[in-house]
Amino acid sequence: MRSEIFEMQARQRDGSAVGLAYESIRDRIISLALPPGAPLNETELANQLGVGLTPVRDSIKRLALEHLIVVYPRRGTFVSEINLADERWLTEARVEMEGLAAELAASRGNLEERRAIMSCVEKLLAESHPLRINAIDTEFHRLVYRAAHNPFLEASLNQYLNLSVRLWYYCRDRLRAKSSDGDFHKQVADAIMAGDAQGARAGIVAHLRQSSADLREVM
Repeated sequence: MRSEIFEMQARQRDGSAVGLAYESIRDRIISLALPPGAPLNETELANQLGVGLTPVRDSIKRLALEHLIVVYPRRGTFVSEINLADERWLTEARVEMEGLAAELAASRGNLEERRAIMSCVEKLLAESHPLRINAIDTEFHRLVYRAAHNPFLEASLNQYLNLSVRLWYYCRDRLRAKSSDGDFHKQVADAIMAGDAQGARAGIVAHLRQSSADLREVM
């Protein structure tokens, strides 16, 4: 019995380390702290993050599947390059899938999840710094995905979101801040709180299309 408990605790620690490594490396890539084409050294990453090599290697495998990292045999591991043409394809996929996620969040999300979404939007509306606005916007989308209670949809949308956010960081110096951006988030949050599935879909679709138009304007 004791050995089973120790094994379970070890798995929990390993899982926590993998999650930490994955999120840390992912966020460094999408924020361009690790720029496109940068080589990745597993040992250096493990030392920086305070985890073992196995969590870093597992994270790299996952990030490679998500198109944020490329691994070349006998050459090494690198951050993937950015292709601006991907924006169109990402938006096409996200519009339909996020519309569904918003609908599901409005019908399936529990009270705690709905309140978290509303609180996130309140933080967004009170923020003025572009980088913090983007970070809160990213959190908003992840909260909506989680409230949809569909793990396959959540996993796919998080992958597309990561790629889209990286494009935003790449173009951020040329983007103009728009005071109306938070209106879409408020529409979505209000609809989810009210259980209005169609209103939630309409708000998220409008937000994504506006964000796509803003990016295309400077690309």
